Amino acid sequence: MSKHHQSILENKFFGKIGAAGFYTLLAAMLFYAASNMNYSWKWNSVPKYFAYQKTESIPADFDGTVVIKNNSMVLSDDSGHTKNYSIPSGYKPAINSGDEVYEDDAILQMKHWVPGPLINGLVVTLKISSLAMIIAFVLASILAFMRISKYPVLQYIAAAYITVIRGTPLLVQIFIFYFIIATLLSMPRFYAGAMSLGLFYGAYIAEVLRGAIQSIDKGQSEAAKSLGMNYVQTMGSIIMPQALKRALPALVGEIIAMVKDSSLVSVISITDLTKVGREIVANTFSPFETWLVVAAMYFAITSILSFVGHRWEKRMKLKGGMA
Repeated sequence: MSKHHQSILENKFFGKIGAAGFYTLLAAMLFYAASNMNYSWKWNSVPKYFAYQKTESIPADFDGTVVIKNNSMVLSDDSGHTKNYSIPSGYKPAINSGDEVYEDDAILQMKHWVPGPLINGLVVTLKISSLAMIIAFVLASILAFMRISKYPVLQYIAAAYITVIRGTPLLVQIFIFYFIIATLLSMPRFYAGAMSLGLFYGAYIAEVLRGAIQSIDKGQSEAAKSLGMNYVQTMGSIIMPQALKRALPALVGEIIAMVKDSSLVSVISITDLTKVGREIVANTFSPFETWLVVAAMYFAITSILSFVGHRWEKRMKLKGGMA
């Protein structure tokens, strides 16, 4: 039997080199194109949108002369009016002892680091995605069991909901939910955005769960029934662990898609990562740097989710279930 000779195109090592070379060439072409643009790059302004030093000050209450004594500061004027300022922890005198100051001049200052708009937007994105994820999984579980129910009325209700939700754009659903339902219920925009995402992805995850549940051999349910297990015990101990194991890759994909689609809630003025990016561009006229950084932050989130999903899937394969 002749030995198969592997061609260079089938070699993994040369495949990695070829892929690296392709993207290096692509990056060089983009850099060359950007270099020929009449555009001034402002990468040095990016760090302050992650974190910056904020200065807090305590002003003088009236015109006068300052005298610093140990851990206090005395302000006095020509008429003999005085006021004693104790220096709080972290604050430092903004003037020297004996200096004259005017009303509202800063006499004590403290500088400390605070998160910038990109970090604040990232926190909002993570919060709204997490809440939407919980809503989606709760709704999806209910819809999936309705779809496999023996009662036709439950099947039709779930099927109609899934068909309508999957057949209309998420952006349109966000507008409808926010301007109609959320307005009637006086719901804050943050929860309106999270609910819109959750209701949308609940329909998709429901179909993933339904397919995974129905892929389990019916003989296992019959065997569990013969052992005296009821429906809840059978689903919780036998069917669902296997179904979730099979559905995990698709579920991770839906979660990643949900995080990316959370950018759409910015249209209802939720200050998430995307809206912060738009505001930075409007203030600095630096679209390339801003959107590249925003894209990198979304990529970091989805990469972490993908990594966790792969590790969990590998663990489940080794243990044979959800435990």
